[in-house]
Amino acid sequence: MNPVRKQRLFVVLAVLAGLAVAVGLAVYALRQNINLFYTPQQIVNGEAPVGAKMRVGGLVEDGSVQRDPKTLNVVFTVTDGKGSFDIHYQGILPDLFREGQGIVANGTLVSRDRFEADEVLAKHDETYMPPEVQDALEKAGHPGSKPAAKEKGAGYPQGDYN
Repeated sequence: MNPVRKQRLFVVLAVLAGLAVAVGLAVYALRQNINLFYTPQQIVNGEAPVGAKMRVGGLVEDGSVQRDPKTLNVVFTVTDGKGSFDIHYQGILPDLFREGQGIVANGTLVSRDRFEADEVLAKHDETYMPPEVQDALEKAGHPGSKPAAKEKGAGYPQGDYN
């Protein structure tokens, strides 16, 4: 094998090795940032991994919100009609947060009945419900769910945005 050919082979192998390392690092970084959505029923049934970062959503049960008057700690129960669990949150809840409404929380599942939220998101108007929560409620047959619209822009307020 002549030296030029040997040198080209070495360069190609080095580039391939560098590319493999870059792809491996990208996959590893993305794997840690994946934030899957789970319903209360899936969490109670054990389908969600304990200790993992995730998003959960459902309806806040009526009468379940407990606020600590000395701190910003809040505990409330989320349900989809077939399963329910407690969400613990420390911070200021969104202005639109209230009982009986759909929410999505980002955080960590500590146990099958306790979720520690880093962020709580509430719906932004009277007719909107997050698509994941709407689908979960429909699948659970919850009486508060409305059939999802199938047209373009479903779930978002319609109108003139000029």
